[in-house]
Amino acid sequence: MLSERRLQVLRAIVQDYVGTEEPVGSKALTERHSLGVSPATVRNDMAALEDEGYIAQPHTSAGRIPTDKGYRLFVDKLAGVKPMTGPERRAIQNFLEGAVDLDDVVARTVRLLAQLTRQVAVVQYPSLTRSTVRHVELLSLAPARVMLVLITDTGRVEQRMVDCPAPFGEASLADLRARLNSRVAGRRFTDVPKLVEDLPDAFEHEDRGTVTTVLSTLLETLVEENEERLMIGGTANLTRFGHDFPLTIRPVLEALEEQVVLLKLLGEAKDPGVTVRIGHENAHEGLNSTSVVSVGYGSGGEAVAKLGVVGPTRMDYPGTMGAVRAVARYVGQILAES
Repeated sequence: MLSERRLQVLRAIVQDYVGTEEPVGSKALTERHSLGVSPATVRNDMAALEDEGYIAQPHTSAGRIPTDKGYRLFVDKLAGVKPMTGPERRAIQNFLEGAVDLDDVVARTVRLLAQLTRQVAVVQYPSLTRSTVRHVELLSLAPARVMLVLITDTGRVEQRMVDCPAPFGEASLADLRARLNSRVAGRRFTDVPKLVEDLPDAFEHEDRGTVTTVLSTLLETLVEENEERLMIGGTANLTRFGHDFPLTIRPVLEALEEQVVLLKLLGEAKDPGVTVRIGHENAHEGLNSTSVVSVGYGSGGEAVAKLGVVGPTRMDYPGTMGAVRAVARYVGQILAES
């Protein structure tokens, strides 16, 4: 265990290095921070921190910089989450409230996160498998053609055309709409197949073919794999941090182009708290020089997807964690109200 004083020294090193981009020396630390000890004592503390792998010397005669292990201790023990100011919170709310649909919510969230943190922002679309049905609308377009509209609790809207095997009257369509919503509204997608399996039996023999066709289209819509969609923005922000990436920025950019990598990075949506992965904690080699801060978002206290940012390990962790958490909270509120 590190002593309280050495923890304070590590905190000061992280803060100074993040703020100045320069390796930190003992003299600068004692001048900038009220550590209450001499530069010689700070030098001894820094030597101990270096021996234990929390800081490193990038080149001879330079100061020290935090390692992945040092940043990890800083995030776990030393860094609070920096709350957003009142004006910042109002700006987030006003910007997101202008969204007209789910695509717009996601696009605005990406832009906002990239601007607030000056990192790369990644937002996962709400997952269909964790969604519930808000309403199913059936509209007659022709005697044997119906439009099915599925609306989810996260504001997602899916439309499908259904070609019926026989003409289907308005009264029968209204009956099917009412019976269908009474069974599935408010229910999880995963529960729907069981809830509707005997529904065709409730209709006249000549209408059962059409009812079965409509239900088949609904079930296909529920299981489609379009849930794992992502939007990414602010990639150009990485160019500001060229010197933070040891060799080149290219492996990072290549990793960011792989959707599977990004989904793994964001982690499981069911883990709602703020997650920070630092440097080599990221399994993908191209991202070993980056940190990822992510959090779940959703309506009604349950996370349906994740959002987060990717940037260099030399990151303002308290500010980034605060921004990611605040944006996720407002996105959740908007989805709940939509």
